[in-house]
Formats: sequence, structure tokens, C-alpha cells
Amino acid sequence: MIVIVDDNISNLRLAKNALEGFYDVFTLPSGEKLMNFLERHEPKLILLDIEMPGINGYQVISMLKRNPATRHIPVIFLTSKTDEKSELDGLNLGAVDYIYKPFMPQLLRKRIELHLAVDDQKQVLEAQALQLENQRLELQRFKDSLHKMVLEKTAKVYDVQKTILKIVATLVESRHTDIEVVPALGQERLDILINSMKELNIYRDQIEQWDFDLMLLSSQLHDLGKITIADDIIKKNDKLTVHEYETIKTHTSQGVNLIDRVAKTEEENDFLKFAKIFAGTHHEKWDGSGYPKGLSGEQIPLPGRLMAIVDVYDALISKRAYKRQLTHEEAVKVIVDGRGTHFDPFLVDVFVHASDKFRNLV
Repeated sequence: MIVIVDDNISNLRLAKNALEGFYDVFTLPSGEKLMNFLERHEPKLILLDIEMPGINGYQVISMLKRNPATRHIPVIFLTSKTDEKSELDGLNLGAVDYIYKPFMPQLLRKRIELHLAVDDQKQVLEAQALQLENQRLELQRFKDSLHKMVLEKTAKVYDVQKTILKIVATLVESRHTDIEVVPALGQERLDILINSMKELNIYRDQIEQWDFDLMLLSSQLHDLGKITIADDIIKKNDKLTVHEYETIKTHTSQGVNLIDRVAKTEEENDFLKFAKIFAGTHHEKWDGSGYPKGLSGEQIPLPGRLMAIVDVYDALISKRAYKRQLTHEEAVKVIVDGRGTHFDPFLVDVFVHASDKFRNLV
């Protein structure tokens, strides 16, 4: 549908005769009539005269372009104003073309055909763009949904892994005693020490590189090698012989061996790296008198130096048939007395800073 707006009846008739048979044509004598017409109809194109009584063509196109419902309708000025300024004003207001009267019917039809083709192509491109955007949004929704499903599945697998680790750690620790043990407390104490290190800015550059979740999980395997020690040694209530003590000490290297066997079937990852460090170095001592390798000072990896404090504290406050259960204060004194010999002196300071939080764990 094409609408022609002109206050001159002869001009309306001439334009209508040129277009009839090619398009559905409506003629209107004023801008006011056009605005009323557009409330009920949506033409494909408007041919608009400039000089009209009431609201002129410039005012009409300004109103059309301000209205979201009509701003997309192409407007061609069909006018006897032939000066360049008038043409430029019309184009600046949003007209797509400027045709001078009197016009050739064939030229008018060709110009209209061109603009309708351009407008149709524009609508096609807009529809394609809208379709692509809808497809993009649908794909994003699918990706978000898939990501959520992966996270949920990963969380379930992670929970299963944590449960298995807890069971293994409990079985290992329970070989010492008939009393129920809580391996997770070791994780919590390790977490307390790490957070206190951050507060005191001690070894911060090293700990900021760690994946804390994996590191804390892997700490439960620090005594994994004890499953290789015979029951008559590991559960002995009397003082160990020299030979038995040397056998007990092998649990560190045995733990590393067990983790290495797992590593052969898995890609190298931080969890296994941390587990090997905990298993192999938590009995090393700052002064080099520990085992299995007699490492000293910062030769001992930082996770192993941390676990040394946690492991000794747990052992001191735990009830065993072959030793007295120490109080928190007594355990703290033992660790403080080991500052610079058994333990990293800086980490002992961290432990003292955090010792009240250790006391509150049950």
C-alpha cells in the first residue's frame, strides 16, 4: 500500500494514475488526514508534499520519525521545491528520496520500485538479524543450562570423592586405636594455619599459588602409608622396639609409593602433588633430624612443614593406650619448645597466633 499526501487534487490524481495498476494507492489531502489514517493502517511507503496548509510536510515527517510505530515507514518528498537547501532539509529529517514535480510516471514508478526493494531487503536483513539473535540467546541458554548441569555433576562427584577420602583416612587413623577419630579436624586445623599465615603475611607468595580445596582434601592422605604396616606393630600398646620403630617410619615412603601408583593411571594434578608432599614430608624436621630423607629448613616443602605441626598437635591431644592424652596447653608448649628444631620457627609463631582456634575445635 502506498499513500500519497498532497493538498492539490490534480497532483493527487496525477500521482495516483501513475501508480494504479502497480500498487494499492490511497490519496489524502492533508497531513492531519494522514495522521488519522495511520492510526488504522500501515502503508509500505508515503509520498509526501511539503507545502500544505495546516501541518506541512516537514512537520509531518518529524511527527512520523518521533513515533516508534511509524518511524520505519519510508517517506519520499514529492514537491515543486527545487532548491538544494529544501532537499537537504528533507533528507536530514529522514526522507529516503526527493522527487520534483512535475514528474515522469515511469521515473516515479522506478524510484518507488527501488525504494520498496531496498526496504524489503532491509526487513529481510532485520528479520535475519533477529533470528540470529534469537538463536544466539537460545544457544547461550543451552550453554548456561549445560554449564549448570556440569557444575551439579561435578559437585556430586566431588562430594563422592570427599566421602571416599574421609573413609580411607578414618580407616588409616583408626588402626591406631579403637576410639573414633575425626580426620576432618586435621583439615580444619590446617585451614586455620593457612588463614593465619595470610593474616600475618608469612609465606604469602607461596600459599597464594595453591588450590586450597585440593590441598586440604589431599592432606587426609598424609598417613596413607600406614595401611602397609602390620597390625601387630601399628596397634602395639607397648613401647616399640628399634626395628618396629624403623618399620613404622616407612609409612612415609610407602605413602608416596601408593600415591605414585595412582598417579600412573591419572594425569598429573595438584591433588596428587599435594598428597605426595604431605605423605612424604610431614615427619621431616626443621633441624634435619626427621625422616625419611633428613631434609632441613626450607628444603622441606611448606605443606609438609605445616602438616608436621598439625600432625604432632593431633597426636598429643589424642588418647592412646600407650601414652597420656595431653591438654591443649600442654600440646602448645611442646610445639613451642620445638621451635627451630622440630618445626619451622615462623610457622610456630603462626600456630601460637591461631592456637585459641585450635582449642575450640572438637
